[in-house]
Amino acid sequence: MIRFIQVSLMRGVKPLLEQVDVTLNPGDKIGLIGANGAGKSSLFAMMRGELHPDQGEIDFPAKWRVAYVAQETPPLERCALDYAIDGDVNLRKLEAELARLESEPATSENGIAIGEVYSALADADAYTVQSRGEQLLLGLGFTLDQMQLPVASFSGGWRMRLNLAQALMCPSDLLLLDEPTNHLDLDAIIWLEDWLKRYAGTLIIISHDRDFLDEVVNVVVHIDERKLKRYSGNYSSFERQRAAQMILAAGALEKQQRKRAHLESFVNRFKAQASKARQAQSRMKALAKMEELAPLRAAAEFSFEFREPLSAPNPLLVMEDVDAGYKMEDEKTGDITTKSIVHGINFSLQIGQRIGLLGVNGAGKSTLIKTIAGELSPLTGDATMGKGLNIGYFAQHQVEMLRHDESPLWHLAKIAPTVREQELRNFLGGFNFPGTMVTSSIAPFSGGEKARLALALIVWQRPNLLLLDEPTNHLDLETREALTEALAQFEGTLVVVSHDRHLLRATTDQFIIVADGKLQPFDGDLDDYKDWLFQTKLGKGTDVLPAAGKGNKTDFPVASPVAPSAAPAVNSKDQKRLDAEQRQKLSAQRKPIENKIKRLEEQIAKRNAQKAEVDAALGDSAIYDAANKAKLKTLLTDQAFYTKDLGQLEGEWLELQEQLEALA
Repeated sequence: MIRFIQVSLMRGVKPLLEQVDVTLNPGDKIGLIGANGAGKSSLFAMMRGELHPDQGEIDFPAKWRVAYVAQETPPLERCALDYAIDGDVNLRKLEAELARLESEPATSENGIAIGEVYSALADADAYTVQSRGEQLLLGLGFTLDQMQLPVASFSGGWRMRLNLAQALMCPSDLLLLDEPTNHLDLDAIIWLEDWLKRYAGTLIIISHDRDFLDEVVNVVVHIDERKLKRYSGNYSSFERQRAAQMILAAGALEKQQRKRAHLESFVNRFKAQASKARQAQSRMKALAKMEELAPLRAAAEFSFEFREPLSAPNPLLVMEDVDAGYKMEDEKTGDITTKSIVHGINFSLQIGQRIGLLGVNGAGKSTLIKTIAGELSPLTGDATMGKGLNIGYFAQHQVEMLRHDESPLWHLAKIAPTVREQELRNFLGGFNFPGTMVTSSIAPFSGGEKARLALALIVWQRPNLLLLDEPTNHLDLETREALTEALAQFEGTLVVVSHDRHLLRATTDQFIIVADGKLQPFDGDLDDYKDWLFQTKLGKGTDVLPAAGKGNKTDFPVASPVAPSAAPAVNSKDQKRLDAEQRQKLSAQRKPIENKIKRLEEQIAKRNAQKAEVDAALGDSAIYDAANKAKLKTLLTDQAFYTKDLGQLEGEWLELQEQLEALA
């Protein structure tokens, strides 16, 4: 087991840990969480022996083999596959020893030593190492051709994948992973989850991906107030336990009860209508059950809102027979050639659509997003933009294009040159750029802080179409949660590519997929997508790994929506399959309705709060003085508007609930 015994650690003058005691059991899969700067990476450094505690000790068996992801990747000419296999240090030592012995003159002692090395190589699974290395790299998104390329030819993100492959190749008793999903896309994350679930040793992960933590970990260790606290269960279980503690400590229970009272009042209004009484009672029970089961969430570090778009053309965009891809110029001849990635796109974007874009690595998701954004011109076909279309586009290169020698205030003033500085400062303060930070150079900012600034610049421009390509990279859990809540309330149209499944579930109500060079609807949810990945892209060859992945490779349907095809039921196995397909179809029908209900409930809560403020102001007798005539008129107008809008929103809510009931 791992024991922290009265451990204290300082970094400079800042205390990170103070007299920490915690015990972790062998085989635990542990999520290490805490605010940025709390000491998570320093704790890993202590476990690797790179840092030593100022007081106390960290005790775990000396014979344990520890694996972790290297942070630097030298630009080697060694091929990617060999580099990944280098992670098995013991195997490489045995191979070097064998080469040394075989180069020496043959003697009886030499022959015995060679036999012993061959036996040790067999124990180290040397004869399957090539296929195991290939499977690791395939799972992490590399093709067989890419595996033979030199390490130096890969970008920084892909080199980090190679470092991750090295850590997974290393036979270990303790595996330390610091943000392993940062440079992965959704298909690679799903593969990694499956691999880690089958890992037999003790695992400690630092991650800001809540769905990833929920799938993998069974223990959470939280760094808070310079202490380590152990919680049993996954991340959602931790949230519930933590939120319960906060409710008791901070009196948040009263606030939650007020919110429940608002919901009850809303439902009770329909009890007076005989035709709606049964539905109202049904909804009341559903609300009570939903509140009991929903994971409570600690307050986010900060929150923000996307401002209401200034215009709403419909349709926003129409693409007809478009091929999306790249034009390339031959350096020697100057000839222009084209490379089509996604073909025959017939696609339109309507007001209010909320689309999650799925597809395996390299399928063309980013190419499609860039074409919609206008950064790439269609190779063929027509793309027609609606009059008044205002695109907010976020991708990783947006962060890279920021001027590192300039401040957040400079960046915002550049796109809003006529706005008062104080207004700009107030706006940036809402994105956690307070005080002198707003006028400081962004060069020393973290990746998450730079991403937050790029988001702030997009929010200021009030887009009616948001295109987000992996917006959560480098964001911590609190900032991801703030972004998720803001996107859920965004009143425009949304297209998002993300490996964060929590964000996808909370902010989108339909999926489309790029696969085999085509764009088509995906008839299912993220669990169906996971099954599809294992059946088509990740299932091949996983039998060389423990607990092989599900399913065999199947052809991807090109002309129809991606979904399991129906077949006549001829036996119990087929019937079970048909039943599962029916459940998936029902889930796909329910999902957009449930998402709309969630957004309506958020809008209703917002309107209720606004109306409560107006009602309180009208309750003040001073407002009826002659001097406040104009203000009174405004308040009465606002009250009438909020009352009318609430009635419409509540009516929509009830209609959607009835649709859900009909599906059930």
